Amino acid sequence: MQIYLPIAEVSVNAFLLLGLGGIVGLLSGLFGVGGGFLITPLLFFIGIPPTVAVATGANQVVASSVSGVLAQFKRKAVDVPMGIVLLIGGLIGSAAGIWVFNILTRLGQIDLAVQLSYVVFLGSIGLLMLQESLRAMRRAKTGAKPGKRHQHLWVHKLPLKLKFRASGLYISVIPPALVGMAVGVLAAIMGVGGGFIMVPAMIYLLGMPTKVVIGTSLFQILFVSAFTTLMHAITNQSVDVMLALLLIVGGVIGAQIGSQLGGRLKAEQLRSLLALLVLLVALKLGFDLLIRPAELYSLHPGRAG
Repeated sequence: MQIYLPIAEVSVNAFLLLGLGGIVGLLSGLFGVGGGFLITPLLFFIGIPPTVAVATGANQVVASSVSGVLAQFKRKAVDVPMGIVLLIGGLIGSAAGIWVFNILTRLGQIDLAVQLSYVVFLGSIGLLMLQESLRAMRRAKTGAKPGKRHQHLWVHKLPLKLKFRASGLYISVIPPALVGMAVGVLAAIMGVGGGFIMVPAMIYLLGMPTKVVIGTSLFQILFVSAFTTLMHAITNQSVDVMLALLLIVGGVIGAQIGSQLGGRLKAEQLRSLLALLVLLVALKLGFDLLIRPAELYSLHPGRAG
């Protein structure tokens, strides 16, 4: 069933969009990631302009995060004070990212900037995730004990310390605020929730226990993505409501399924599959940047010809 998307100015199969939203929602429930790092490039592949894909992808991340974070609240697996610190940093970073996004749009370089960002970030994160998951599987086979994930680094000597009871931490608010800012910038420029960076940072840098990482990550992602979507809608008018609605419906259903499956499947194998998927998307985006486009010129606003 083909539908016309008024802001994106293309016709797309509605069931395809529902399926894409469902896949990303599933990943949200399984891994605590908003899923924007996959939904946005997938929208590129089906012909959605990058400016619309980024803004609308952030909208879909909001829906999948709501569904996921509610499931985590039921399990009492959300550190709300830590989430608020991450959120403050995220809002500052998102505002800065929107400013950069608007400058690149006026220069006509936003398409190239967004796609290059995805190639670099997805390629790097995919390789790191694959390496870590293969190490974990090797340890599981040999019975070796994992090394210490968290050590008292220089970040724990910083001032402005607070006690985060749910995480069992007494650390400075500066590191989580900086992590939140980095994620906010990525949310604005790439349309991502940022969980693929936030989750490992929370575990390895901040030393948070895994049981509260996913829920706290989704808590921050929810509000930062909502703010990013609002800012894109106000400044760029690039949020396609029809596209967002179909992605949201699929995403909410997928997130609930993902939350149920998360407790039944082996984490190491899931991380390996996710890493391979991320690398494939990065390779496809890189290939698309290198090949000669079918249309050398575009009349779409904000797209360089």
